[in-house]
Amino acid sequence: MTWEPTLAHYLILAAGTFSIGVIGVMVRRNALTLFMCIELMLNSVNLTFIAFSKYRVDLDGHIFSFFVMAVAAAEAAVGLAIILHIFRHYRSVNVDEVRQLKN
Repeated sequence: MTWEPTLAHYLILAAGTFSIGVIGVMVRRNALTLFMCIELMLNSVNLTFIAFSKYRVDLDGHIFSFFVMAVAAAEAAVGLAIILHIFRHYRSVNVDEVRQLKN
């Protein structure tokens, strides 16, 4: 007798990780932590796509998951470049100091 996770198990896990990411984005002030939390939220969305794809027995969720991974890779590359530039200028990656760039 083997145990197999159901769709509800995957969705509960995805909701939990997405919630951790949202709380991290709202609470933290460090830009690197913000990017890690955004990546956590994107990965929980990928888990949801894959779970529904498995539930419906088609490949649509896998295709959407690849698009989300491509967007996440581009976001990480551009975001880390911006963070490095901010760190070189301010010697900190605090999000509150980024607001000073508006002037």
